[in-house]
Amino acid sequence: MITTRAFLQASPLRLAAALAGALLACTAAQAQQVVLTVNGEPITAFDIEQRSKLIQISQRKTLPRPEVIDDLINDKLKVGIGKRYKFEIDDGEVNKSFNDMAHRMRLDGDGLVKVLGQQGIQAYTLKDRIRAEMVWQQIVRSKYQSSLQQSEKDVDQKLESRKKDDGQTAFEYTLRPILFVIPRGSPREMVEQRTREAEALRLRFNDCDSGVPLARGLRDVAVREPIRKSSADLAPALREILEKMTIGKLTAPEATQ
Repeated sequence: MITTRAFLQASPLRLAAALAGALLACTAAQAQQVVLTVNGEPITAFDIEQRSKLIQISQRKTLPRPEVIDDLINDKLKVGIGKRYKFEIDDGEVNKSFNDMAHRMRLDGDGLVKVLGQQGIQAYTLKDRIRAEMVWQQIVRSKYQSSLQQSEKDVDQKLESRKKDDGQTAFEYTLRPILFVIPRGSPREMVEQRTREAEALRLRFNDCDSGVPLARGLRDVAVREPIRKSSADLAPALREILEKMTIGKLTAPEATQ
């Protein structure tokens, strides 16, 4: 996995990478043409067509068919991993997120369904994407929160030590992990490729207002919600890295488990 960190305005942004198991199953033929299955879940030619249209209107680009299929496979894997770890999103949560998205577009849920329909896209296409992202956010949050959060006792000890050091100024940083997903068991060449992609993002990342949307637009990349930390609560090595950071830039990529 690949990890980097960066500043959010006067704060740092932290990039991490996650590993996910990948499974590609065989093709089949049913009433709707099944192109392949992932963990027993079919992906049809119609699903591929629908996702391609969704990508066209949401990202304003046309992906080659193999990349659209990869996008669908990744979502199936995310939901499958969520079931394995009991992270499942019910229809009510998905519909709420769908309606929230509609409200941001100054529409209601029915209005967004209509807009999608005008583009030849069925609502389930977007809802499937929403479900996969919500599941993955829960998985990532659960996996990394133990390394990013401290016990109340640790916090109390840090605060007490700060009181004794009345000559030191503390800063509050905002950490925002960005995860580059790498299929489990991938060859070194793929890991090196993802590292190069993280480095490329680092070169293009000038500030968080433009950089975070840029990261969200990359394939197999997930952006976590911000996590705030006091400099007094950070490990010395990380605090030293952040003190040397230029605001709005990323740290160098690093491998994580």
